[in-house]
Amino acid sequence: MDRLRRFMFGRYGGDELSKALLVLSFILLLVMNFVPNNLRFLVILAYTPAMICMFRIFSRNIYKRRNENYKYLKIKNKIVMWFRNNINRIKTLKTYKYYTCSNCKQKLRVPRGKGKMSITCPKCKSSFKGKS
Repeated sequence: MDRLRRFMFGRYGGDELSKALLVLSFILLLVMNFVPNNLRFLVILAYTPAMICMFRIFSRNIYKRRNENYKYLKIKNKIVMWFRNNINRIKTLKTYKYYTCSNCKQKLRVPRGKGKMSITCPKCKSSFKGKS
């Protein structure tokens, strides 16, 4: 164990991107089980993310690996937040109606069952009529 610790000293190690690459590799390996035998050369595609993951784990260029992980996390968080916001919007669809401001594109939430009303955007103060 001490030899491994000394070997890994100064190396980047695992992070979120490495985990995602390993999961992708395992998923591709599972898919390759259902591929016909004449297309088995595509197994290289399944091992490529695993090789990239190993390269990242043993890399000594910590600065570049950290930047790669940062870019990955930015993209992942955008996707996760989009799904989270849409799921929340679907849950509240019975009690609220959603509008978008025509000036600043701000998303507005209005309670349902109030009839026709004048909706004022809190961001740009523009007003428009809508039915809740």
